[in-house]
Amino acid sequence: MILSLTTPLRMARFLTLSILAFLLAAAAVPGSTAKAEDGEGDLALEDFFRGKTYAYGRFAAINGTTREFRVDLTGAVRGNVLRLREDFIYDDGERDTKTWVFTRTGPNTYSGTREDVIGETTVRVSGNVARFTYRVDLNPGGKPNIVRFHDKLALQSDGTLRNTALVTKFLLPVARVKVNFATDLKAAEAIRP
Repeated sequence: MILSLTTPLRMARFLTLSILAFLLAAAAVPGSTAKAEDGEGDLALEDFFRGKTYAYGRFAAINGTTREFRVDLTGAVRGNVLRLREDFIYDDGERDTKTWVFTRTGPNTYSGTREDVIGETTVRVSGNVARFTYRVDLNPGGKPNIVRFHDKLALQSDGTLRNTALVTKFLLPVARVKVNFATDLKAAEAIRP
């Protein structure tokens, strides 16, 4: 996503929208130590994502761009490592595959890497909620367009997993992502964002 901010008026509008989006996002995202009230039990990534899981998601940018997708996931656990393959099918027919590798580093922490993630992320779990942040270059091979994702995964009492992510650039919010996971396709379709 490339934003054109060539005039002072466009820059003022962008900053106003960004600040408004940031304030709305801050109000909607609970503090980092809060647990989701509607969830049950502790979240263990290797338990939820072992085998097949399915998800539907929606990306919405502040410039009005939206993109919907389905993800078929396959998780393999070996020792303290979860290898999670994500096969994306976008609403425009584009397909993509990414693979997370999560390594349990403590009772409530994981380290994570993915081929498009810059560096490594640390996942922190508190009860039924996991939080992590990571940087991604949205334009690999071209002029860098680096954004940061701030993910929150919340295990629900019905056994589904809800992911909300705020996407920022230069500390300003530029998009939101919602992805809802379930262990079977029909359940994932029922909670499509």
